[in-house]
Amino acid sequence: MANHSATKKDTRQAAKRRERNKYYGKTTRNAIRDLKATEDTKAYEEKMPSIVSMIDKLAKRGIIHKNKAANLKSKLAKKKATA
Repeated sequence: MANHSATKKDTRQAAKRRERNKYYGKTTRNAIRDLKATEDTKAYEEKMPSIVSMIDKLAKRGIIHKNKAANLKSKLAKKKATA
C-alpha cells in the first residue's frame, strides 16, 4: 500500500478514471451492438453519426486505440453500405 499522501490520492484518482472509462467503453459497446441489430436502414443512418462520435471520443480519451476506432467505424460503414 502507498505511504505518501500524494500516492494515495493518485490511486484514488486512477480508480475513478478507471470506472469512468469502463462506463464510457461499455456504453459505446452496447450502442454498437444495438446499431448492428437494427434492421431498418433509415434508423441505422440516423443512429450512425452519434455512435461514430462516441467511438471518436473513446479514441481521443485514450480508452481505445485510434486504429481500433477506425476499424469499428469502417465495419459500421461497410454494414451500412451493404444493407
